[in-house]
Amino acid sequence: MILEGILPYARTLLEKAVTPGDAVVDATMGNGHDTVFLANLVGEKGKVFAFDVQTEALKKTKERLEQHQLTDRVVLYHRGHEELIRTIPEKFHGKITAAIFNLGYLPGSDKSIVTKPETTKEAVEQLLEIMAPGGVIVLVVYHGHEEGKREKDELCSFVRSIDQSIAHVLLYQFINQINDPPFIIAFEKRK
Repeated sequence: MILEGILPYARTLLEKAVTPGDAVVDATMGNGHDTVFLANLVGEKGKVFAFDVQTEALKKTKERLEQHQLTDRVVLYHRGHEELIRTIPEKFHGKITAAIFNLGYLPGSDKSIVTKPETTKEAVEQLLEIMAPGGVIVLVVYHGHEEGKREKDELCSFVRSIDQSIAHVLLYQFINQINDPPFIIAFEKRK
């Protein structure tokens, strides 16, 4: 397929934004796949700040990082992403080059624990404040469940209101697929 799928396209955006030595954010670490991906992108001198509210996510991510020998590049936080501006050390403010969110619930776990539009919007606003110019935020929106539909609607309304002088906002989705396929909302912070 010539058109990139949703997850490959999310990674393409991150690869374009991140160089070795950068500081980045995994706002929803989940099972650790994106955390490992980002840790490889930032290299030995970079830093990944990864957030999740579930103990299970931290455990799985830590195990995955240990398997790949990447623990020294990552700081895991057992906190919601809406706390990132207070959590990420100030010396990294203005230097974050990328962030990713996988919204919805942790695959293979309690489906009643889901991301919320209020905290996601708060985290995006905080990131736009502390990111480097040209930094990219990627939201992978899973909306195949009731709370996901509410989050999708609120986020789509929210991102349309972002001033274009602050960020460019992109919507990437396949519009003729069934079963509520995920889609991407991506931001590029303006210079």
